[in-house]
Amino acid sequence: MISSTSNSKVKRLAALVQKAKMRREEQVFVVEGVRMFREAPAQWVREVYVSESFLQKCESEKDVDLINHFSQYHYEILSEEVFQKVSDTQTPQGILCVLSMPHYELEDRIDRWMEVAGKTLLLILLEDLQDPGNLGTILRAGEGAGIDGVIMTRRTVDIFNPKVIRATMGSIYRVPFFIVDCMGETIEFLRKRGVSVYAAHLDDSVDYDEADYTKPTAFLIGNEGSGLRRETADLAKQYIKIPMAGQVESLNAAAATAILMYEAARQRRRRRNIKY
Repeated sequence: MISSTSNSKVKRLAALVQKAKMRREEQVFVVEGVRMFREAPAQWVREVYVSESFLQKCESEKDVDLINHFSQYHYEILSEEVFQKVSDTQTPQGILCVLSMPHYELEDRIDRWMEVAGKTLLLILLEDLQDPGNLGTILRAGEGAGIDGVIMTRRTVDIFNPKVIRATMGSIYRVPFFIVDCMGETIEFLRKRGVSVYAAHLDDSVDYDEADYTKPTAFLIGNEGSGLRRETADLAKQYIKIPMAGQVESLNAAAATAILMYEAARQRRRRRNIKY
């Protein structure tokens, strides 16, 4: 059992949780909690750490399934003080994993999706979002709405930030994501492949439920404070807006994106006459 907070493994773990640069250098990220551990793809799991009390609780409650699950990996036991030091939560559940970063190739994925008979792409494009909760929630809601992937600029908040990871509630494992240097070039690439891009924008917009999203579609969402860059927004096929009642001027990025994604899902279900 590791009981010293000055242990080199402990210092490294704490750094992986806190520093995006170190995560990028090692090409790993950290997840916490029983659910995130259970759902993690086995091939991604590099290291497993459990607290002393977590292990005792599993044994006393005879949680055989969970014990068997983490016992298939080599795991290390941390004292309560040490686990608290490396945890990013106020009340840690007692299990933490280091996972390999997944990598997805945008052009290859798009081309493969376009070749699938009956496949209608639905993508989210994010320009410089900064709030970890927004990004994580968009992935989670996106999985529920059936999107194919999220494309984000490099200036968007780090998708492996622990707060983002928690907000995804496991969707980080199942929703492909792509980081691009230039959103404008990406939009042009999508347009050439028949994807209609709709920009969430208040100027000269139509109400979001007036557009047709039953064909390959991408929704373009801007920064929480400054919105979309004009040069990026102008590449879209159409501006769309969510009408507001009362004195509300707008919704946060995650709420607005969820509404758009589920409207697209609704139109597609109606067209295909299917139910989830």
